[in-house]
Amino acid sequence: IRKWLLLVYCLFVIDWPLSPPLLIRVSLKKGKSLRQNLKEHGLLEDFLKKHPYNLPLTNYMDIEYYRTISISTPAQDFSVLFNTGSSNLWVPSMYCSSPACTNHNRFNPSDSSTYEATSENVSIQYGTGSMTGILSYNTVQVGGIVDTIQIFGLSETEPGSFLYYSPFDGILGLAFPSISSSGATPVFDNMMNEGLVSQDLFSSGSFVMFGGIDSSYYSGSLNLIPLSAETYWEITMDSVTMNGETIACSGGCQAIIDTGTSLLAGPSTGISNIEFYIGASDGTISCSAMSSLPNIVFTINGIKFPVPPSAYIIDKWSGPCIDIPISSGELWILGDVFIRQYYVVFDRANNQVDLAPVA
Repeated sequence: IRKWLLLVYCLFVIDWPLSPPLLIRVSLKKGKSLRQNLKEHGLLEDFLKKHPYNLPLTNYMDIEYYRTISISTPAQDFSVLFNTGSSNLWVPSMYCSSPACTNHNRFNPSDSSTYEATSENVSIQYGTGSMTGILSYNTVQVGGIVDTIQIFGLSETEPGSFLYYSPFDGILGLAFPSISSSGATPVFDNMMNEGLVSQDLFSSGSFVMFGGIDSSYYSGSLNLIPLSAETYWEITMDSVTMNGETIACSGGCQAIIDTGTSLLAGPSTGISNIEFYIGASDGTISCSAMSSLPNIVFTINGIKFPVPPSAYIIDKWSGPCIDIPISSGELWILGDVFIRQYYVVFDRANNQVDLAPVA
């Protein structure tokens, strides 16, 4: 179960706007992770046995960063995970009796003067959790951005224990409309359509900035990477190398830059090659070996993006260290382990991501 023994740090939460208008800077705060909550309740071991990781893409176990947004008039507040691996906004509702709803904030339509019901249903399956519910419209405020006609989901069921112990109430998806359940318009698409952001992009460093880029948070120049699909933030990767030797993705492969996944993940053969190269056994390695390990280098659009061993090895537990990369299907997932090394611009205007080393 070594891949569940990962201590990682997720990226996204919000703050209040900076001037000028239409350029909204969103900083991060930290809360307890799902792992911490389960451990405190004595349920971690049982949960790990019952819930193997799989796709679609959300962070598993170590979500620690999230942010409060407001929905409705008067405002009802909810903490949400900002996730570039999905596209829907949803929060728990008063109609939901699942245990995961009863211990989180729940939206009450009767307390909202701006609530507009629909007859549409919504159903979303994540890696270790799911929700079903109904769609409605309301005013949504994210930092200083007020979106007056936003479609969002109200959960009626949230089965299982993953969402029960999650530190956030709901999820705010930042991927493309093409993967939005029930065709619901994503929040950032509404921001663009209504002219609520100065540029059709958002960026991340130690914050999320809607509509702009802060050059003080990265060094050098931004490297432009075209998207290979307008679904997730999917790109073509040239290779994965260590010490100049190709160990995976020979001839090219597909990768996703995903703020909702804390890990580095990839096809089982590639992950096995990494573990063999660094001398890991069943996902563990001697902590004393860390100083001599090479970078994992992801070459994308001809540019090398190294991830150092201090990022992909965790020395946080008793016993041997743990290597972070895990198997996850055919796509490589460049989650927060990668993103913490690089400032990322998610550019909808040009259908590309821009990467530069963090300052």
